[in-house]
Amino acid sequence: MHLHILGVCGTFMGGIAVLARAAGHRVTGSDANVYPPMSTQLAAAGIEVVEGFAADQIALKPDLWVVGNVVTRGNPLVEEILDCGAPFTSGPQWFAEHVLAGKHVLAVAGTHGKTTTTAMLAWILEHAGRRPGFLVGGAPSDFEVSARAGASELFVVEADEYDTAFFDKRSKFVHYRARTAILTNLELDHVDIFPDLAAIELQFHHFVRTLPRSGLVVANGADAALARVLARGCWSRLEKFGAPEGWSSELGADASFEVLWQGTPQGRVAWSLMGDHNRANALAAIAAARHVGVAPGVAIEALNVFRGVRRRMELRDVVGGVAVYDDFAHHPTAIATTIAGLRRKVGAARILAVLEPRSNTMKLGVMKDELVASLAGADVAFCYTANLGWDAAATLAPLGARARCSADLDALVAAIVREARRGDSVVVMSNGGFGGIHEKLLAQLARPAREAAG
Repeated sequence: MHLHILGVCGTFMGGIAVLARAAGHRVTGSDANVYPPMSTQLAAAGIEVVEGFAADQIALKPDLWVVGNVVTRGNPLVEEILDCGAPFTSGPQWFAEHVLAGKHVLAVAGTHGKTTTTAMLAWILEHAGRRPGFLVGGAPSDFEVSARAGASELFVVEADEYDTAFFDKRSKFVHYRARTAILTNLELDHVDIFPDLAAIELQFHHFVRTLPRSGLVVANGADAALARVLARGCWSRLEKFGAPEGWSSELGADASFEVLWQGTPQGRVAWSLMGDHNRANALAAIAAARHVGVAPGVAIEALNVFRGVRRRMELRDVVGGVAVYDDFAHHPTAIATTIAGLRRKVGAARILAVLEPRSNTMKLGVMKDELVASLAGADVAFCYTANLGWDAAATLAPLGARARCSADLDALVAAIVREARRGDSVVVMSNGGFGGIHEKLLAQLARPAREAAG
């Protein structure tokens, strides 16, 4: 069968493309923005990608058009598909029917931590010899791909609450028919489609309704919004993490921590990952793995060698004594958590935070007033202000001289380089490519050393 995937360069739709190709289908796709790493991964899988959504792509005549939620009514190719009466379906629907059918689905949902927790859980099952399938919304360092079919009944999926397609406004995760579900946390996000937190809680309630009685919900026991979701009904077994009656942890002198189940020690995780949020993610992954027969001790062994996910506090390089990190944080809570984790690692050394408010939620400015508090842990905060509908300089004014704003990327890079000195950590936070800022920074930081040597 020939599938043509609209929005193929998104992490989810790109993962579907790879899975479909591995299943023997002919797969092509199109997207408005075609660039690495997804374009490289698709090319390696033999998937031809057309840039843009021109109506003349209808001449490809695939057996099925698979539509991602990036395209809307008014899109030239969508309008042509509808006018021609061509067969189409959504990405999540195709995925559920052709990949997840008959599988024990382990789904990871929540506002923050989905990608890392999904990668952790997939790696635990792999380490245990269970050969799971998985679809991760990022690039897990322990696997060569972000999606694979697997060779067992287990499939781990990052379960997004964003809507399915222009013709199906349900959250993606209701399609997946999970048997094991992790709920990491829940906050207001995606304000372009959700008017308030209550609307998101309703979708999570619908998700919980899809789990069978024999299933397991692993939920953050310290999250008030999730407590409200579960109070509306939970028909599966429930285990909480971050709660003494369930899964908890005791932090050691370094990044290591003891894992406890109902107060009983299960083993110690010793790794290099930063932050309380990653300890919570680990507890959730251990609990979910136990539901499919992996003992906590084996899960802990796997986490001790877990290498993380690209763009989650990924150290890109150290140049001239300045460490440059790449992180996906784009929500105020995630920004604060990222900075706090780095602060625990570097102590009193300076942190330069560099933010691109790129998500739809941040561009709309709904949470702009929370940015001052989220950036407060950094010594200096740089904000890229291009394409914003609100005044970032005015918003960040309470930070005084610690806040620097610019709509010119090259000027921003130059300002960061002027400020940086040996021993500093620069953490770049964006959910996009940020105009290649990491490479620009590293090149500019290396220039003084080259000039001195010359």
